[in-house]
Amino acid sequence: MRMYDLIEKKKLGMELTTDEIRFMIDGFTDGSIPDYQMSAMTMAICFQGMSKRETVDLTLAMRDSGDVLDLSSIPGVKVDKHSTGGVGDKTSLALTPIIASLGVPVAKMSGRGLGHTGGTIDKLESFPGFTTALPEEIFFKNVREIGIALAGQTTNLAPADKKLYALRDVTATVDQMSLIASSIMSKKLASGSDAIVLDVKTGNGAFMKKYEDSVALAKEMVSIGTMAGKKTAAVITDMDQPLGNAVGNAIEVIEAVDTLKGEGPSDFKEVVFALGAQMLLFAGRADSCEEAVKLMQDSIDSGAALDKMAEFVRAQGGDASYVYDTSKFPKTKYSVEVKAACGGFVHRILAENIGIACMTLGGGRETKDSVIDLSVGIYLKKKNGDAVDTGDTLAVIYANDREKMDAAAEKVLHAYEIAAVPKEMLPVVREYIYE
Repeated sequence: MRMYDLIEKKKLGMELTTDEIRFMIDGFTDGSIPDYQMSAMTMAICFQGMSKRETVDLTLAMRDSGDVLDLSSIPGVKVDKHSTGGVGDKTSLALTPIIASLGVPVAKMSGRGLGHTGGTIDKLESFPGFTTALPEEIFFKNVREIGIALAGQTTNLAPADKKLYALRDVTATVDQMSLIASSIMSKKLASGSDAIVLDVKTGNGAFMKKYEDSVALAKEMVSIGTMAGKKTAAVITDMDQPLGNAVGNAIEVIEAVDTLKGEGPSDFKEVVFALGAQMLLFAGRADSCEEAVKLMQDSIDSGAALDKMAEFVRAQGGDASYVYDTSKFPKTKYSVEVKAACGGFVHRILAENIGIACMTLGGGRETKDSVIDLSVGIYLKKKNGDAVDTGDTLAVIYANDREKMDAAAEKVLHAYEIAAVPKEMLPVVREYIYE
């Protein structure tokens, strides 16, 4: 079998066999197939596409290129959640303690942020001492004993995907549906859960800007998960404005904790409950979405979810006292209010611009080696549809550098679009996708 022949075959629009795809991924992973040949293949895939069967085979080959976690020794149905990323998306911080408090084990692999989207690991490291560098035996022990553990992705989890993504990133072949879907799902399948719930963002601050593209990606991933033998569902959620009010690391943690206290913003809680309901249904913990929502609300009202968050933080080396007293999180040297230049109604908030403004403050990474300032951030006082008078505070910037603060404030001001009349607001939870 030769890679040359496979490139020619795909260039002509023919389907690759299961064995051919595995040969290609195995060879690329071990270095016997060079970058230039794989670049030619990814470009051919961009032009010719892949069938559902090819996409599943590609996903499974990448899953099997490294470690595949075996969670079978942990009792119960293990349900994983993945978000395609967005601005202010701190969903895992509130969702996982709620689910774990209801007796559903959460064994989750998460990543760091890059660019204008934040990472769950960075946010959790706002707790002094918190670590996600867990040995496998501690990871499993925590899930068994307290029902929750969150670790960084190991270097050998779907290594073919890591290598392939780096190549796609520099050859303009990132935005092909099968390649995106297989990249995400190979890591989810390697993480070993029994069921997967996907939060697929749509809008300005999302990877997929167009709604129809978000739906197509969701359907592709649900199809892959189902064909791979996993219960899989996707929820399409809005990212035409940041989720919640807080954008940053420590301030997003505070907002997630506030939500566990019953005090969080309504749009954020709605997304948490939509995803959580699907997780509880898959785990057999609830028979309907209504029952699942009641269980989650009861967990918050009783304090069980907040206590589970503290237990989780403590088990991973963090100072759990911050859960009960969020005033302990570090404060920035400076803050400034961004004022509205005119009156009207918030037409939309360009979420990507808000994310970039936060990155400007030092709250995100421009490169993988960038050092994050966990204390900086942006708190939105006005959201889509809100009435605004001239001089009203739209947002508050928290910064440790005046020059960066001024630059971020300018970006935030221009991220707000004010209109004379209110527009019809789209729901935060847009659609549910099942096989």
